Amino acid sequence: MLIWILESNTDEDMPNLETPSRMSENREGTYRPFNKFLSLLRRSPRLEIGLGIITIFVLMALFAPWISPYNPIKMNLREKYQPPSPRHLLGTDYGGRDVLSRLIWGTRISLYTAVLSVTIGLLLGMALGVTGGYFGGKTDMIIGRSVDIMLSFPSFVLAIALMAALGKGLLNMAISIGISLSPQLARLVRGVTLSVKENPFVEAAKSFGLTEWRIIVRHIIPHSLTPVVVYCTLSLGSAVLIEAGLSFLGLGVSPPTPSWGLMVDEGRYVLRNLPWFSTSAGIFIMVLVLGFNLLGDGLRDQLDPRLRGSVQ
Repeated sequence: MLIWILESNTDEDMPNLETPSRMSENREGTYRPFNKFLSLLRRSPRLEIGLGIITIFVLMALFAPWISPYNPIKMNLREKYQPPSPRHLLGTDYGGRDVLSRLIWGTRISLYTAVLSVTIGLLLGMALGVTGGYFGGKTDMIIGRSVDIMLSFPSFVLAIALMAALGKGLLNMAISIGISLSPQLARLVRGVTLSVKENPFVEAAKSFGLTEWRIIVRHIIPHSLTPVVVYCTLSLGSAVLIEAGLSFLGLGVSPPTPSWGLMVDEGRYVLRNLPWFSTSAGIFIMVLVLGFNLLGDGLRDQLDPRLRGSVQ
């Protein structure tokens, strides 16, 4: 009788209790994406440094109202052109405004313009590149010639021409920069599309009766994301430089809005005697662009199978 009771208590009748090893496996599965991200950072020092630099600037932009020592637009003519001191770590400008406070608030302008302009360039470049590469024929010829004409102008010159047509303003500046960055992305996406559409899975999708646009959305675009992500990351640095250049020429935001390029322009008149004014803004621009470039290089090294094994 006792033997029969013991045999009848099979695993199906027992409560579903997780063993410690199974619980640890579930816990590891929960944190697996985070662990992969950490291992990715350890394998690429450039990616780690670039992400750290950009994180610092993003936090600076988010918490600008709390970490900024002074009001960035309030003038105090009694303290104009003060040298660096414990009260003003980077001195003051011609209006007596704290340079460090204006640099912190200027981070918002640079990051906002860079992200918005690259997003606009991404949408426009993806649309042109995928359409021309997939459909080919006259469509590809018209789009290709239009892109070639845009590529004949440097991005900065094209942005200046677009700003002259659209007028001053933060949104118009982002649109101008985005359009000026889109031709390179369109050419990149077109090349990837020409390669992807020859794969057997695209032919299989056509045989199942999928529409052209559904094939583009579900098959062509996802296989084009790796080079696009790397290019967009590098383009963020280019967008920061173009925004600073436009503000330097007086085509960007209007005073007294804090902008790094505008600060470089305001400080060039007193560069010999008061070098900290424009030099500090130039250093901020250089460090942020360096962060985006390091991040883009690190992503390229990790996402490209040909480079992944050779990068230490």
